[in-house]
Amino acid sequence: MKKTAIFLLITIFSIGIIYAQNEKKPSIPLIGSEAPSFTAETTNGTLNFPYDFGKKWKVLLSHPGDFTPVCTSEIIELAKMQNQLQEMGIEVAVLSTDNKKHHQLWKDSMEEVLSNEPVPVKIKFPLIDDENMVISKLYGMLHSPVSTSRDVRGVFVINPDNIVEATYFYPMSIGRNLNELVRTVQALQTAQASNLFTPVNWEPGKDLLVPHFPYTKEELAKNKDLANEFYNVGSYMWYKKAYKQ
Repeated sequence: MKKTAIFLLITIFSIGIIYAQNEKKPSIPLIGSEAPSFTAETTNGTLNFPYDFGKKWKVLLSHPGDFTPVCTSEIIELAKMQNQLQEMGIEVAVLSTDNKKHHQLWKDSMEEVLSNEPVPVKIKFPLIDDENMVISKLYGMLHSPVSTSRDVRGVFVINPDNIVEATYFYPMSIGRNLNELVRTVQALQTAQASNLFTPVNWEPGKDLLVPHFPYTKEELAKNKDLANEFYNVGSYMWYKKAYKQ
């Protein structure tokens, strides 16, 4: 009986340790997985993410807090890029652990700054209320070594089929490079449309990598122009010239 009791205590203690360790680990949606869905209140009303954005590309961003300088610089710049993003078929949603009322006050203050632009800008994308931290935990945006109540700067790029295509995180003190965000989506869209890869430091209009040998001897014999479409660097990097796409 005594041995049984000791065994039970050890088992319960071990389960408690495992549970505590798992609780500390953020759950981050992986590339290739379906984007977790949620319903939340925003500055644009109720949002059912990602379904309300239909067959668009979606970008979900988190930030540490309203009325903070780095976050404000990011949202203002993002607002200036809204038309460009919409032309690319991208919908944006931004969240933090602040509530909707706080978001609205912050939005009003940023739109006051944006009113001084040559063409005044309104913030069209939703700022998501995640005061209860449900979405932040769902997307692994709370990194406990830094904070258990404030998000790091998370980025999730989600394709039209609601599959996660890219993720990255920035620390609280470092503003995101929004041009890199645009380039990432452009690269994903290009790779998807062409079934090709993008090499290091790729920019739109540059040559693309072919994931396999581009043609056979028989194909080249039938179409000599193939030799002008492709070129190799080394033995296993074959490129397709951009102007031939």
